[in-house]
Amino acid sequence: MSLALARRGPDGEGTFADAPAGVWLAHRRLALIDLAGGAQPMATPDGALIVTYNGEIYNHAALREELTARGHRFVTSHCDTEVLLHGWREWGEDLPRHLNGMWAFALYDKPRRQLFLSRDRFGKKPLFYTQRSGLFAFASELSSLPGHAGLSLTVSRAALRKYFAYGFIPAPNALYEGVCKLPGGANLLLDVATGELRQRQWWTFHVEPTDAVPPDAETRWCERLRELLDAAVARRLMSDVPLGVFLSGGVDSSAITALAVRHTPDLHPFPSSFDEPSFDESAKSRRIAAWCHTAHTDTRLTLDTARACMPGIAARLDEPMGDASLIPTALLCRETRRHVTVALGGDGADELFAGYAPFRALAAARCYERLVPRPVHRALTLLAARLPVGHGYMAASFKINRFLRGLHQPPNRWNPTWLGPLDPAEIADLFREPVDPEALYSEAIAAYDACPSADLVDKTLEFYTRLYLQDDILVKTDRAGMMHSLEVRAPFLDIELVDFVRTIPHTFKLRRGVTKYLLKKALEPLLPPDILHQAKQGFAMPVGRWLADGALPLGPASPLEAGLAPGFAAARLAEHRQGPADHRLALWHF
Repeated sequence: MSLALARRGPDGEGTFADAPAGVWLAHRRLALIDLAGGAQPMATPDGALIVTYNGEIYNHAALREELTARGHRFVTSHCDTEVLLHGWREWGEDLPRHLNGMWAFALYDKPRRQLFLSRDRFGKKPLFYTQRSGLFAFASELSSLPGHAGLSLTVSRAALRKYFAYGFIPAPNALYEGVCKLPGGANLLLDVATGELRQRQWWTFHVEPTDAVPPDAETRWCERLRELLDAAVARRLMSDVPLGVFLSGGVDSSAITALAVRHTPDLHPFPSSFDEPSFDESAKSRRIAAWCHTAHTDTRLTLDTARACMPGIAARLDEPMGDASLIPTALLCRETRRHVTVALGGDGADELFAGYAPFRALAAARCYERLVPRPVHRALTLLAARLPVGHGYMAASFKINRFLRGLHQPPNRWNPTWLGPLDPAEIADLFREPVDPEALYSEAIAAYDACPSADLVDKTLEFYTRLYLQDDILVKTDRAGMMHSLEVRAPFLDIELVDFVRTIPHTFKLRRGVTKYLLKKALEPLLPPDILHQAKQGFAMPVGRWLADGALPLGPASPLEAGLAPGFAAARLAEHRQGPADHRLALWHF
């Protein structure tokens, strides 16, 4: 099990065994803080508490000072892992509430015979677990679990259906039957003696917009945003190894770069570029690198490069992932790791500040739903399907067809239907069995219903932050980084910043069709206007064109496709190449 995680921790390994109690722990270390003193599993001097932990606690120095004042005695000089041991002794199950960082850890309390597991608020660090026949097993990646001789794993068809519905497998679902992802912001407590397992959701993201909007709100909030983001960046520059920053040329990564170089002037930015012009942002990244007076190393992606690396990337995934930007992200991580061990990125800004295209579509969707009769909608859908297919980034035909496709569903299913590769009817055809849309999209519906606001923008903020961010974006970044033993940190997800942003009314995030309005205003002193007001460019690949040109054929059938409708993907590939249909998303997910 430990060997399967070697890429996550190439700098050291360790094990702990309490054989009479039936507890075995293993750890693979990527050494970033206190290189000499941070070996794991780590125990207290009396041997009562043992922890195995993946992540970074950015406020560990302040917590160490607080715990020392309360009488705790530390052995290491500045290791964040040791804070977890003393923090458990001081705060027990409330420990995670004191942490600012990213983590997945398991802490064994030997006297109490309890195993406590926790995952950070957004689930930046992964944690899978299963319990069966007197066995409780857990790991940072699914690929580790088959290493246990007591586990026989079978694929969950329910999880596969959700994969084709969302483009990812949302927590708590996992690829295998009986295996769960611990959701972000959740803890588990296992009674080692009895096997009793209790889960507790200790934190959940909710938008809670304030009603007290001051007359000078924009000025005041912009200043506060800059302060909090700058502090979040500074915290994430904590390291005993070299650091860098991802630089796509978009607003988010440019902001992180501009702030990071203020604290570390010799920080190295790592941009990437494509040989397909409509997907290439290299000119923007060069502009920001020059603006910040930093050197940069460019990673260029071509079809040949992508095609050559895809089998290796897919082989290292523990679950299927339909986000095509995994490929350029993995290549960027590979090149970055040749120079540094830690990189800062811009993940989280689009979700917190309403940065995605669907946010701009919400008002039109509400009007359309109210005014357009269903027969007219069906006719418009048929007409839109005849539009000439464009394979550029967010081509008009792609956006129109996606918009209409979502409006087949009620509002609580718009977002996953706009995002996902297949709709419920297509999934029913693929699996050759009826599909209940309510069960298929249960996680999205739950987030929609749980949102304390009735506004569609707020509900969409919750969908993207609670589902898409946690189970797609952060999973992609974690796996791409760990494939190459690179840690990626996300300043926009600093809890102090998040707690402030979620109180800002959505009218300051989406204003007159401008996404991330307040963030862009806050960044005006830091970035040039042409970067701030550019059209959004996702970190995507020209998959549609490659499929249409025959340059990207379907690979051999995966074992996961057993029992699915034969010829489903081949038929859609033929339609895609002939031109009347755009099946890029569906085909990529095979």
